[in-house]
Amino acid sequence: MTLRPAAVATPIRAAAPFAGPILLVAGATAATSSVVRFDLRIVGTYTALALLLLLALIGAGRRSDAPSGTGTPRGPALARLGRYPAAVALVLTGLSTLQVHAFTYLQPGDAATVRRILAAAAFGAAALLVALPRRGADAALGLALLAYTVTGALLIRLNPVPRIDVWYTLQGAADAIAGGHDIYTEVWTAPTGIMEAFTYLPWTAVLLAPGRWLFGDVRWALMAITVVGALALRGYVPRHRAAAPARGNAAAAALLLLLPGTATMVEQAWTEPVLLAGIAAASLAWRARRPALAALLLATALASKQHLALLVPLLLVWPRFGARRTAVVGATAGLLVLPWFLADPAAMWHDTVTYLVNFPPLQFSDTLFIAAQRELSWTPPFWLTGAVVLSVVGAAARAVHRRDPGPGELLRWAALVLLVANLVNKQAFYNQFWLVGALVLASWANPEEEAADGRGPGDAPGLPAAEPREVTPPVDRPASAAI
Repeated sequence: MTLRPAAVATPIRAAAPFAGPILLVAGATAATSSVVRFDLRIVGTYTALALLLLLALIGAGRRSDAPSGTGTPRGPALARLGRYPAAVALVLTGLSTLQVHAFTYLQPGDAATVRRILAAAAFGAAALLVALPRRGADAALGLALLAYTVTGALLIRLNPVPRIDVWYTLQGAADAIAGGHDIYTEVWTAPTGIMEAFTYLPWTAVLLAPGRWLFGDVRWALMAITVVGALALRGYVPRHRAAAPARGNAAAAALLLLLPGTATMVEQAWTEPVLLAGIAAASLAWRARRPALAALLLATALASKQHLALLVPLLLVWPRFGARRTAVVGATAGLLVLPWFLADPAAMWHDTVTYLVNFPPLQFSDTLFIAAQRELSWTPPFWLTGAVVLSVVGAAARAVHRRDPGPGELLRWAALVLLVANLVNKQAFYNQFWLVGALVLASWANPEEEAADGRGPGDAPGLPAAEPREVTPPVDRPASAAI
């Protein structure tokens, strides 16, 4: 008996929508298990996921370029997060949450209580998705918001003074801003030691400071910003056909809030949710045809943490965005950080560049760099790691320029760039890998298609039009089926 290609392709197509969400939860589980320890298996998991993401992006390009009638599958394989794939991912999230000890500073009994609440919410959200076809996604998101808020509050109340340097520097930066002092010349003393460097760009401090000013802890602001990012995935904006929300968006937002380790970001005061919220809100503004607002949001994210600069080349060559809009983003980000730079250029450069470049490798970081040191007794030279990152950025930029992908695929290319940069870094921790997974999840809440009238969001008023480009017959642009 000979199986026809169609008979083989059918079950593969049926299973494809589940692969990405399952791999996402697997990656988040591995990352959560890394808090804080080195494990070669975790490094291997990250590396495998990077290769799968690359292959998925390459495969998406081949499908989009394939002419009709060739037998090559076309159309989006995972344009949005489906109801049943999301339910499976949530069930796996609940199981992972129960098994992985994700909280460093809580007493064992308190940590178990927090994990049970999150796991119950994940199981409940999955049940709502399956049982309520029409309203289940929003009901799941409501349950996820409630569970995230309750557990976040518990994490702060049960451990009001976490022994982590990030929390002390963010608290101190908030106090410095309130007192009119320069965050880059302040020195803080804490149980973790003397901290004389604020290693983030200034808008991380600005955006999180209200949590300290109003409620005594920056983590309250971090929770609020995380919720903003989730709602941006859902698509809560004034009614507009180019930004109409879908059930898959609500499911993606629920999964983001309950994903293994998202609550850990609250405990540890890690700041990547600030970046995710900026990017997700900018994506939403872009879909709503508000490119000026999208540029401002991207600039704010860029002014919050240094490694987002790696994504600027992707925007620069993306035909829908273009060089002029990218220049606006860069100039706006420059204006946002200018007051701190003018106050003391040497101090800001030391804290945000020199200090990090000269910082010794951290041996509990789960990266290929640390694996080479620990397993091979070899320290990769700086030029080699730099060349790898630049090569991946260049290859991703070339693909984005040639294929002019939809916002979803663009976010997956951005996730790949950051994932590789993390892997070859001498220090990259769960929070940085969390952002990679969150960008992949955000990509499933972004449509691949153009607007109904044939114009993309890049043709909207508010900024100069994108650069002219050759008009080609429209094709269906598939999303990645693997991640």
